[in-house]
Amino acid sequence: EFIDWMQYTNHSGVSPMADWRRENGREAPWDVKFWGIGNEAWGCGGNMTAEYYADIYRQYATFLSAWSGPSGVFRIASGASEDDYHWTETLMKNVPSSLMEAVALHDYAVFDWADKGPSVRFDEEIYFKTMREALLMKEYVSKHIKIMDQYDPDNRIALFVDEWGGWYDTEPELANGVLFQQNTIRDAMIAGSLLNIFNNHAKRIKMANLAQTVNVLQAVILTEGAQMILTPTYHVMKMYKVHQDAQLIPTSVSVNPQYRELDAISVSASIDQIGMTHISLVNIHPTQPQQIRIETGLSLLTTLSAQILTSEQLQDYNSFQTPDAVMPREFSNIQANSGSVDLMIPAHAVIVIKIQ
Repeated sequence: EFIDWMQYTNHSGVSPMADWRRENGREAPWDVKFWGIGNEAWGCGGNMTAEYYADIYRQYATFLSAWSGPSGVFRIASGASEDDYHWTETLMKNVPSSLMEAVALHDYAVFDWADKGPSVRFDEEIYFKTMREALLMKEYVSKHIKIMDQYDPDNRIALFVDEWGGWYDTEPELANGVLFQQNTIRDAMIAGSLLNIFNNHAKRIKMANLAQTVNVLQAVILTEGAQMILTPTYHVMKMYKVHQDAQLIPTSVSVNPQYRELDAISVSASIDQIGMTHISLVNIHPTQPQQIRIETGLSLLTTLSAQILTSEQLQDYNSFQTPDAVMPREFSNIQANSGSVDLMIPAHAVIVIKIQ
């Protein structure tokens, strides 16, 4: 059945399944490159042990490569949940790199699976707990990458964080489905902070997939009949797209203000193909702005501009009645000095700076 499906989607030659695709109106193959072999095999995908799944994975990955299509195939192993480092080590140890292009990782910002809290009517305590769980991603990816480095020092196998995001209880008045939730400034804080983490580990993390896209969990688009709105998470994604296909610039924070025991500030930076540098900053503190000095080493700037995404309250969101309540806007409270850039980042805000 698996090979039939592969042939239907990717085979350009003659076979019963490729012929059936043509009969159904599609002459050329779709050339599907990325294939996840199972999903959450440690839980809902089979409740397997890591050792058992590794053997099953090898079996499927072997046959998958025979029908890869013109672009080749990227075989993604069902990876760990959160801090299950044994799962990652078992895959790296027992599966040859010739059979695996990526290992997955799943983590949601959920502090209590029995009571995940509301998506809009949350208080500051729930916000803190959510952000604490979200920021554990830095520890998770660092430790999984350390294991991968041990077995794959040449960096041939990627880490795909292919499920991440906030997951809350469905709002009582939302009838779209059990996984439909609103999207507030809190979600913008999650998106910006985690994208900074992913950017800063770009040597190993080659893909990171928000769960999910439309009307489910931390969605970028919500719909109701013919209406469609863009969420704060959408706007963060759009602001951060400047990092795509750019070169990572290593960054460090010399003194990081604290929100309780959490680092309030996160940052990532890149330089694109035309020499433009982009710096993305997030301040997760719910009430305190932060004075920031960015040591750029550039004595003369020809371009300096910035966009900000924030709102008065953490609970603010875009509704079908007010679809543009939370939108990016130009940020002017920024100053260039010789070798540095100074700014005051407001509370619960995402800023992307462009300099040259």
